[in-house]
Amino acid sequence: MHALDNVIWQALITRQARFAEISDRARRFVHEVSPLAGFEEPNDNGYASLSKLVGAGTTAAVFLDIPYSQRSGWEFVVGAPLLQMVAEPASRSGHPTSSNGYELLELGPADSPEMLALTALTKPGPFGTRTHELGTYIGLRQEGKLVAMAGERLKIPGYTEISAVCTHPEHNGKGYAGLLMTEIMHRIRDRGETAFLHVRQDNARAITLYERLGFQARKLLHFAVLRKLK
Repeated sequence: MHALDNVIWQALITRQARFAEISDRARRFVHEVSPLAGFEEPNDNGYASLSKLVGAGTTAAVFLDIPYSQRSGWEFVVGAPLLQMVAEPASRSGHPTSSNGYELLELGPADSPEMLALTALTKPGPFGTRTHELGTYIGLRQEGKLVAMAGERLKIPGYTEISAVCTHPEHNGKGYAGLLMTEIMHRIRDRGETAFLHVRQDNARAITLYERLGFQARKLLHFAVLRKLK
């Protein structure tokens, strides 16, 4: 088993265990941090354990190796095939050299409302009021307004995920995503870790950028948001 297999579960039993709600063979992030959940195995026992963590009418988001198939007590809400991509060790991007005059800023709790607004607009993936606690987030501001950001989400021994890469639509095409990702990648490598990420399989533009930065596809996963019926 590769370290990045069943990565949500691995994160919640290792480096991010402090964010976990636990029930038998399933764990989920505290709701304000992330809707992501994982189980030791996606079998009857795994789903039964997860059902103890999810209230009736509420949802959990999981990564699966195969497309979700209907299970009693659960409703499929939305999902998509995901590529898991890993940065090649030989990819040694240096520190960013240009930000069109804008300073790279480390983001924190005071920036959370703007981070939530930007992710709600651009939809890079689930982002909650405490998601910023999962790792380092950096951004770019123009005239005091947050126009682009990227940060860290899932963490397991030796690996850190880059996530929430997004740019305000009015500022697309300026290279901000690559700039921010290069900075995050550099910080991850300075810790002796490997960067990885997840991207929708149909997001060709993003995949092209990630490949240019040195990421290669490792595995096809299936993202599924599931609602507990009762």
